[in-house]
Amino acid sequence: MLPLLKGLIWGVAGFLIGAGLTLLVRLVQGLDAISFGPVVVIGYIFGLTGWLLGAGVWDAWAKGWLGRSLQPYRAKGWRQYFSFNTDHKVIGIQYLVTFVVIFLLAAAFAMLFRAELMYPGRQILGPAGYNHIVSIHGMMMIAVAIAVITGSFGNYFVPLMIGARDMAFPRLNALSYWLTPPVAVLLLATFLAGGWDTGWTGYPPLSELNKPGQILYNLAFFTLGLSSILGSINFLATIFTMRAPGMKWGRLPIFVWSIFSTSILGLIFTQFVAAVMTMVLLDRIAGMGFFNPDLGGDPLLYQHLFWFYSHPAVYIMMLPGLGIFLEVITHFSRKPLFAYWWAVAGFLGITTMSAVVWGHHMFSAGVSTSFSGIIMATTEIISIPTGLVFLSALGTIWRGRLWLRTPMLFALAVAFNFLIGGLSGIFQADVPTDLHLHDTYFVVAHFHYTIFGGEIFALFAGIYYWFPKITGKMYSERLAKLHFWWMFLAFNATFLPMFYAGLHGANRRIADYLPDLAGIMWWEAFAAFVLGASFIIFVYNMIHSWRRGPAAEANPWQARTLEWQTSSPPMPENFTHIPQVVGHPYDYGIPDSVHAIIPPAGSASDEKG
Repeated sequence: MLPLLKGLIWGVAGFLIGAGLTLLVRLVQGLDAISFGPVVVIGYIFGLTGWLLGAGVWDAWAKGWLGRSLQPYRAKGWRQYFSFNTDHKVIGIQYLVTFVVIFLLAAAFAMLFRAELMYPGRQILGPAGYNHIVSIHGMMMIAVAIAVITGSFGNYFVPLMIGARDMAFPRLNALSYWLTPPVAVLLLATFLAGGWDTGWTGYPPLSELNKPGQILYNLAFFTLGLSSILGSINFLATIFTMRAPGMKWGRLPIFVWSIFSTSILGLIFTQFVAAVMTMVLLDRIAGMGFFNPDLGGDPLLYQHLFWFYSHPAVYIMMLPGLGIFLEVITHFSRKPLFAYWWAVAGFLGITTMSAVVWGHHMFSAGVSTSFSGIIMATTEIISIPTGLVFLSALGTIWRGRLWLRTPMLFALAVAFNFLIGGLSGIFQADVPTDLHLHDTYFVVAHFHYTIFGGEIFALFAGIYYWFPKITGKMYSERLAKLHFWWMFLAFNATFLPMFYAGLHGANRRIADYLPDLAGIMWWEAFAAFVLGASFIIFVYNMIHSWRRGPAAEANPWQARTLEWQTSSPPMPENFTHIPQVVGHPYDYGIPDSVHAIIPPAGSASDEKG
């Protein structure tokens, strides 16, 4: 039986067992047996366990705990992508396809609420329906931003780039992926539970009083966090312990440094959002009062805990994108990465400083002026390490021999968009302007220029850059460039006017607006539809090229990093023999410079691998 189908069956069975036990216990205790919260939460714990066991954990892992022989599902071809596969390359593709689908689904929700906002007054959605669609769009996009690059390209290419056979913990790696499909299922199931209307941030007291769909949101966020923590542990262990001989820290590709920094953030901070989601659930289903003032709780505590994770999460989203950004720029400029160690210092500086900037999300929440002043200063300071990364890119481009293929176009767009996102962020860092701009479309524009304009454009740079390596096929460059220009122009046409709208009183998460904003809101909706249509070209190009595209060379970009020194797609264990790293990955223009050599069979290095 296909593990995906088996996982669904075991998951449903587990949910029914957990829900049934909960109903029985409540009946014995004389409580209201049918209570959505306890039944769903306990049922979900059992259901998630059944899903994971059925999807492959039992056959490929858990049987061994009981002394029984393991029987992993040995699938080939397309079936391997629907199984509990421990090959890091298969897991990378699983992540990539899953989260691209979620991205497109979230974009479709954006089209829906943009249609509602095309004219003043009610069009398609009522206020409650509008808030639910905005909330599910936001949470899906946050899930994509957190996991898509790290899960896909991180899993696929970090072992290749450091000369390893696989990740340090292959089964844990597979487990971290199979935790993610339930996230999408839970969010879509909110339609059956009345939805939720808090936005992706889930603030109490509303999150403790609204419809039951909020509980599914909390479970989804918790599950995503668990996957992130497991993945972070695996990346750190892999980068620390599995580098090929000669792969010193100073020879790591910059993308690996970005994943390393991201994993530190994921491991340290994700536990806080897991804790706060658990606290909300306990308030709702167990009568506790963490955030209920009537019971001695404090709603502001939620914001502190939530943003103590969620602002570092912005860098969990952005750092891998910036890693791709620098990776593509140096290869397509044919220059050494400018100020390599300063770029590394920028990543590590962002990682360090991200712990002390969370409060700029709370300037309007009634926090003390002294706290706001400290946070304003730290938020300004974190622009310094961010600037180091940006200046490294500009220095690499300067007087480079730019090869303007599609990956480079998307990387250059990251520089343009992220500059706008960074400059507009200064106004949110300063208390006086933030109080005026809070919860307006100015914030929406800033956030989208930072995450969509930065990370998502970098994601597409990575897709086009590594597509030949993953598939062994080349895509249509003409269609790829059409996709780039369509997406780039439509993105700026959609979000640049939002700065103006925010300055003139347009509030986010509101289903209606004053008639004097009708013109600009119509334009934003129209441009959003054009932006959404650009992805049709992308999907067609990727599917058609994967099936019928011309064969790609092993190294069509003539890049130096290790993933390009093996076949396309890579062989099962990545390399014929463990590489020996002898030079820097970005020493372009240096005569006779070599990044790595593949030793002959039977060498000491090969035996070590």
